[in-house]
Amino acid sequence: MTVNYRRRVGAVRPSHIMFTTGVGSLVDLPNFSVLVRGLDDWNYTAVPEWEPIAEPRLLAAVRALLRGNIEQLRPAPWLDGIDSDPTGPASRVGVPVVPFPAWLRCTVCNELAPTDSKVFGFENDKPRKPHDARFYHDNCARKRKGRKPLAVAARFVLTCGAGHLDEFPYVHFVHRGGGCTNASHPRMRMEDRGGNLGANVEIQCLGCNERRNMREVFGRRGPERLPRCRGRHPHLGWYNPAGCTRDPKVLVVGASNQWFAQTMAALAVPRTNAAELDTKVEQLWGVLTTLPGAAMLPYARANVPSLKALEKWTDEEIWAAVEKRRATPAPDPQKDGYPDLRTPEWQIFSAKQLPAATDDFTLRRDPAGVPELLKGIYADVVQAERLREVRALIGFTRVDAPDPDDPDLVTRAPLALGNVTWVPASEVRGEGIFLRLSEDLLTAWEERAGPSAAMAEHQGAYVRFRGARHTDRLGKGFEPMRLWPGERYIALHTLSHMLIRTIALECGYSSASLSERIYASTADARAGILIYTAVPDAEGTLGGLVSLAEPDQLVRLTRRALRDAMRCSSDPLCTERLPMYPAEYLHGAACHVCLFVSETTCERGNRFLDRRFVVPIDGTDVALFPELP
Repeated sequence: MTVNYRRRVGAVRPSHIMFTTGVGSLVDLPNFSVLVRGLDDWNYTAVPEWEPIAEPRLLAAVRALLRGNIEQLRPAPWLDGIDSDPTGPASRVGVPVVPFPAWLRCTVCNELAPTDSKVFGFENDKPRKPHDARFYHDNCARKRKGRKPLAVAARFVLTCGAGHLDEFPYVHFVHRGGGCTNASHPRMRMEDRGGNLGANVEIQCLGCNERRNMREVFGRRGPERLPRCRGRHPHLGWYNPAGCTRDPKVLVVGASNQWFAQTMAALAVPRTNAAELDTKVEQLWGVLTTLPGAAMLPYARANVPSLKALEKWTDEEIWAAVEKRRATPAPDPQKDGYPDLRTPEWQIFSAKQLPAATDDFTLRRDPAGVPELLKGIYADVVQAERLREVRALIGFTRVDAPDPDDPDLVTRAPLALGNVTWVPASEVRGEGIFLRLSEDLLTAWEERAGPSAAMAEHQGAYVRFRGARHTDRLGKGFEPMRLWPGERYIALHTLSHMLIRTIALECGYSSASLSERIYASTADARAGILIYTAVPDAEGTLGGLVSLAEPDQLVRLTRRALRDAMRCSSDPLCTERLPMYPAEYLHGAACHVCLFVSETTCERGNRFLDRRFVVPIDGTDVALFPELP
C-alpha cells in the first residue's frame, strides 16, 4: 500500500522564529523533533505576492553589524488557504525542517537506530492533523496487535560554544572509541533505567553485548569521554573538515541552552527630512560610493533606476549626505556594541512637538500634563496609541546566551552557508506608555548612590561576569567595564520591572505580553522608560495599556508599584542580597517573587536590577525615592 506523505508537520507563530524556533533550533513536535534549516533552503517561489518588511533603520543596522550586503528583511514564507484546503498549495509552503536527532528509539522494544537504517518507517497521511506525523518501528519484536509502535527521538545531542550541533556518537561511545567486533553496523538498544540521580540511560550493543551508561558523559570529566567536536552545522548540511577546538557538551533535546536567538529590534518612528536622506544614502551606498565626484551625480540619477528613490532631494543635498557618510567611520561591534537604534526613538518621544499621527506611530500627551502628585517623579508622560516594532534575527548561539549590548562577546553561528543577502524578520503592532523621569531627581540620586558600597558591589560583579564567561578574551584589549550600562540604567530598569508587574495585575495583561525599552544616558540627559505591548494578536492593541497613562490611573499605578516593591515574600533574603565576591550574577535585591519577568519582556535578561536603588528597603541612603509618593 502506498502512503501519501505530507510535507507539513506543524505550525508556529511568526514571532516564534525570532525567539524560540528560528534557524538552527530544535523544535519539539508531539512525536519527534526537527531542526530548522538555514536560509539557503527557504523558498519563496510559491508565494508570489510576498513583500519584504520595510524598516530602513533596522536594515541599515543589520547591514552594519553583519558587515554584509543585506538587502531585505523577509517574513517567513507563508501562503493563505491551509484551513480551507489542507492539501492545496499552502500545505507546501513554510519554513523547511529536517528530523533531528536522526537517531530514534522504539518506545516498546527500545531498539536504537538512525532514520536512514530502514529500521523505522514514517507516516503523515492526515492533512488536517500534521501534528500526528510520526516515526514507527515496523518490525518490533515486542509489538502487539494494532498500530505499529511509536519511535521517538533519542534525546541526547552534542554541542559546543562555537554553535556546532551533532548527533550523539552512540556506537563510538558504547565501544569506547572503537567499533563492534561482530558487525560493521550493529543493532543498538537504549534503556532508561529511571532513578533520581541524573541520567540513568544504558546503551547496549546487541552485536557484542557491550554496555555503557550515559552517566559517564556528564559531570566535569564528561568531555574527556567524548570525541572531539566535528564542527558540524546540520542546519546548513555542512561540517568543518578540520574539526573544532571547543570541548563538546552533551545536551538533552529540549534543553534551554541548545539555542539562543540573537536579534535586533527597532520601532518604526517617523524620520526628519535629513534623517530620511541619510537612511536612503545608507541603503544605496553600494551605488553612491562608486561615484568619483559630485559632477557625476546628475548623470547617475538619470540613468541608475535605484537612485530614483532620491528624487525629492537636490544634488547638493545628496552629495553633502554622501560626504557625511564617507566621513563617518563604520560602527565596530567589538568596540561600540550594537548599532544605535535608540537615539531616534528617544528624540521622538522626548520632543516638545509630537509628530503627526500615522498608521504605524501615534503619540498623544494629556493636555493637563503630568499629574500634580507625580511631578517630582515624571517630567513627561506620553501615550503611544499605535506602535510598530520590527525584529530581525541576525544569528544564534549555543551554550552561552548572547549579550544584549555586546554582539561579539560569544560566537555567533551563521544563518546560511553562502552569502547572506537577507535575514528573517517579523513585525508586531501594539500600544505603550512612555515615562520620562526628572533629570534633577536622577542627578541627585546618582550623587548619592554612585559612590555607595552597594553600587561598587554591582560594578565588581560586572567585571567578574565578563571575565568568567569569556576567559579567552582576558588577554590584550580586554576592558572589564566596557559597555557598563551605568548607574541610572539600574534605577530605570528596576522601576520599569516594578511598573510591568503592577500593570499585569491592574489591567489583566500578562507580563509576557509586555516589553520594555530603557533610554538611559548621562551624556545627553536621557532618562526614559517605554513599556509597550509587543504580541502578534489582538491583545496588544485593545487600548488597555494606554488607558493606564490617564492621570488618576497613573497615580494609582505608580503608588502601587513602589509600595509593593517595599516587600517581597523572600525577604529578608531578597532584601539583603548583593552580588558580593565571588558572585557573578548581576542583580541585588531582586528575585522571581518581586522583580523578575519573562525573558521576552526584559531587554537585559533580568540583570541590572536592585530594589534598594529605587525604594528604601535597607535603611541606606541609596533609594531613588527615599519617601514614597
